[in-house]
Amino acid sequence: MICLRRGVATRQILASFRLHTAKSFIRHNATVASQWPELSDSDFIQDPQGGSTTTQPDYIKLILTSRVYDVVSDAGTPLSHAINLSRRCGSDVYLKREDLLPVFSFKLRGAYNMIAHLHSNAKQPMSGVIACSAGNHAQGVAYSASKLNIPATIVMPTPTPSIKYSNVSRLGSQVVLYGDDFDSAKQECTRLSKENNLVNIPPFNHPYVIAGQGTVALEITRQLRLDKLDAIFVPVGGGGLIAGVAVYMKHIAPHVKIIGVETYDADALYQSLKNKKSTHLDKVGQFADGTAVKVLGDETWRLCKDLVDEVVLVNTDEICAAIKDIFEDTRSITEPSGALSVAGLKKYIENHPEVDHKNKTYVPVLSGANMNFDRLRFVSERAVLGEGKEVSLAVTIPEKPGEFAILQQLINPRAITEFSYRCSGLEKANIFVSFNVVDKKAEKPSVIEAMTKAGFEVVDISENELAKSHGRYLVGGKSHISRTENEKLYSFEFPEKPNALFNFLQALKSDWDISLFNYRNHGHDVGKVLCGFILPDGSEAEFQEFLKKIGYTFVDESENVFYKKFLKN
Repeated sequence: MICLRRGVATRQILASFRLHTAKSFIRHNATVASQWPELSDSDFIQDPQGGSTTTQPDYIKLILTSRVYDVVSDAGTPLSHAINLSRRCGSDVYLKREDLLPVFSFKLRGAYNMIAHLHSNAKQPMSGVIACSAGNHAQGVAYSASKLNIPATIVMPTPTPSIKYSNVSRLGSQVVLYGDDFDSAKQECTRLSKENNLVNIPPFNHPYVIAGQGTVALEITRQLRLDKLDAIFVPVGGGGLIAGVAVYMKHIAPHVKIIGVETYDADALYQSLKNKKSTHLDKVGQFADGTAVKVLGDETWRLCKDLVDEVVLVNTDEICAAIKDIFEDTRSITEPSGALSVAGLKKYIENHPEVDHKNKTYVPVLSGANMNFDRLRFVSERAVLGEGKEVSLAVTIPEKPGEFAILQQLINPRAITEFSYRCSGLEKANIFVSFNVVDKKAEKPSVIEAMTKAGFEVVDISENELAKSHGRYLVGGKSHISRTENEKLYSFEFPEKPNALFNFLQALKSDWDISLFNYRNHGHDVGKVLCGFILPDGSEAEFQEFLKKIGYTFVDESENVFYKKFLKN
């Protein structure tokens, strides 16, 4: 295998692209030394008209001579064929596995490339490096400095979770916790940099960093036949990764589309392209925290505005569904930002029905896998919504025995995933119900129509963020009607199999008044139901007989302290 960053192959490629690069990116409005003093004159494009050095970094050279492969195998990260995703998308999908790097993120490339170049170019030993980050960039800088035996300081906001700063500390860097937010931490980082003569390593806006990230594209050109490659999907934060990928790929294979992917609440590149100028966002969402950046760097923007073909926007549910897609193909869990590219690929296919995608080859870049474990429950619950496989409804039914069973029959044979209710003493009861569907567009209207014909009031809350994030956990509370004073509360467990909940509801006597009901399918082998009953006088023996015959494990929770504090009148 030829190592393209050294030797004859490098010189030949540099020569073939030098003229095209110069024509595309010449700018004469600043001096080389003032803009990028760390770079040597040979790192800039030579003006073919006058032979003088321009202010434009020669990214082809910088990528091919990158120091990334000191810490990354010459073969690079794997390009894995995503069999399941390819089948679902109807395209050939290959995953660029940046999540398999030593710090589980592409950020290692840019950080190491910059620090290694500074280290080798320094006329005297470096005092050290410093960076402000609580994420993947921090780990990239810490790992790189450790490999090069250079002191490193990482500044993080004081509220940073211990798991993040302990990982950086483990890599040998000094961690400074300062301020309540990133703005304060950045100011402290700048102060420490000047005071201690430390080199500040930026997360994206520097030619060495961009070139380091650009080696992702270099590897793709060696791993796939370029005439078969149609598009690369790249997550976008500050723009370092997509700028590096785009500047290399557009010179090597201009036909390959570079598609950026952002979230709706952190879309700096999308807004900048729309406004035709670099746009600063007032605030950004934090779910995909690795790409939660308010503004692109001036250098990354300069490259992206001419080289990025399109930007796709995705939401939280679509990201969660993408994390699941990646898991099913790789058995690996990526962070939300790491799954942006797959979410963007699916959205791009949906947005372009005019394209015959079955003849296309797409490469999403999995940028990282530094996922907090406690996020997995949220991801799991929201993934099914992102796939369009779950419908959530607010249904109002008459407050009388037997109506539960009617509602369930209208949903059957679809699997109910959540069912929450608490009696209110009014003539009508409000139910929160979720169920699985195969074809959401066809099935949802059909079920709603059937419920409406049955006299139920129905509101579709499948896309209601308040309902998804908070409402489902707040349904219920104490009932303030006198008849719940004799309420009996039981928890049940039953094998989670088709029609298990349906059979449970059908076994209930029609004159048993259900005062509370909560069920949520969490993907376990056992389903759990919490149910409150108000029994007619004289029916206690019959109810106890029902409990014995039903065959499910049950517990009388009527004396449970939580029930008495929060649910019992």
